[in-house]
Amino acid sequence: MSEAINVDEQTFDRVVLQSDIPVLVDFWAAWCGPCRAVAPVLDQIAAEQEGKLRIVKLNIDENPNLAGRYRITSIPAMKVFKNGEEVREIIGAMPKPMIEEHLNGII
Repeated sequence: MSEAINVDEQTFDRVVLQSDIPVLVDFWAAWCGPCRAVAPVLDQIAAEQEGKLRIVKLNIDENPNLAGRYRITSIPAMKVFKNGEEVREIIGAMPKPMIEEHLNGII
């Protein structure tokens, strides 16, 4: 079973921007309750979409430069990258069907 993996400033470009499949990046922090609520939902989507979508987590407190680079001003924030480009932004915790709706047309 696949689940979200952690990335940081050293691995972000290789894992996210150079991926051959779309990547959803979950920008989160340990102190964020809604972030913790959405994490199991993302793990579930990661398992169901294995091979079609990669889901990674980026802790904004540990990686402030990347949070700034992608203009993260509130969390949870999810950004979907395809072929190295940001193609979708999803802001806030939401139920699985709503997240999946945002992913329509990408995977």
